[in-house]
Amino acid sequence: MKNITVLGAGVMGHGAAQLFAQAGKNVRMRARRESSLEKARELMTNSLKIMVEKEILTEEDMKQALSRITYTTDLHEAIQDADFVFESIPEDLDKKLETYEIIESNVSDKTVISSNTSTFPLNELTQQAKHPERFIITHFFNPPQLVPIVEIVKVGGTNENVVNTTYDLMKEIGKSPVVLKKEITGFIVNRVQVAMLREAFHLMEEGVATAEDIDIAMKGSLGFKWGFCGPMESQDLAGLQTTKAMVGNIMQELSNTREVPSFLKEMVENDQHGIRTNKGFYEYDDNGEKAIHTRDDHFLDLLKLLQQK
Repeated sequence: MKNITVLGAGVMGHGAAQLFAQAGKNVRMRARRESSLEKARELMTNSLKIMVEKEILTEEDMKQALSRITYTTDLHEAIQDADFVFESIPEDLDKKLETYEIIESNVSDKTVISSNTSTFPLNELTQQAKHPERFIITHFFNPPQLVPIVEIVKVGGTNENVVNTTYDLMKEIGKSPVVLKKEITGFIVNRVQVAMLREAFHLMEEGVATAEDIDIAMKGSLGFKWGFCGPMESQDLAGLQTTKAMVGNIMQELSNTREVPSFLKEMVENDQHGIRTNKGFYEYDDNGEKAIHTRDDHFLDLLKLLQQK
């Protein structure tokens, strides 16, 4: 796995490309527009500079990583000699299927084809594939160059060598991969996240707490703990008899709604999309640049600490 192709130069694409290049891989990044590639180059350079400032990388590491990335708007050129293709184009199934058809017609039978999707099941992605057994999902999280987890999703027909090779590659680029035993909507993280968001939204609707208070509470409790011991280990450390009592007392009172909250629908309809429109649960005046910089700065400190464990 020396030659990596990254399709898509957006948030997920450029972050993954950076990671592969940091790990010594030859990376070809493809986007439809030169402007997208230039923006990706700028973002990766800035990200690497911050890592140098944080002493996570050296100046030479940064130069070497950037030198390993080449850019193209030509799909055929991008996939030439690829060992691993990381697809991170927009979540449009027809466009993905069209792209996969071109990929399969131009790469080796040994090339692994992965998607970063969290929207489409693998069986849908491979419905027209000649070799569906070499497709896999590698679901990164934003920002991908900083958040350690990657969810690897397979189906019954996925070649086990593809699974193992993908797992090893993710480890090689510094990720903490998990392989789902079976495919399920939302995978692991987003299912747990949505369950928590449902209750957080319910607390807001019931007037129990504001968005800011919920954030403060979570950052100072579960957010503080879960970086080093996840929910299951945390319960072991607390004592499962305590967990049993807590679950028994609270679970029946939790929200079980299956609908998107009306206030969230209204926010979206009123162009309160978060940083993209400078207003969401909070207000921004710079498209969230300060918030993103602060977030990434904290993430880098945490990443550095985790690497020292």
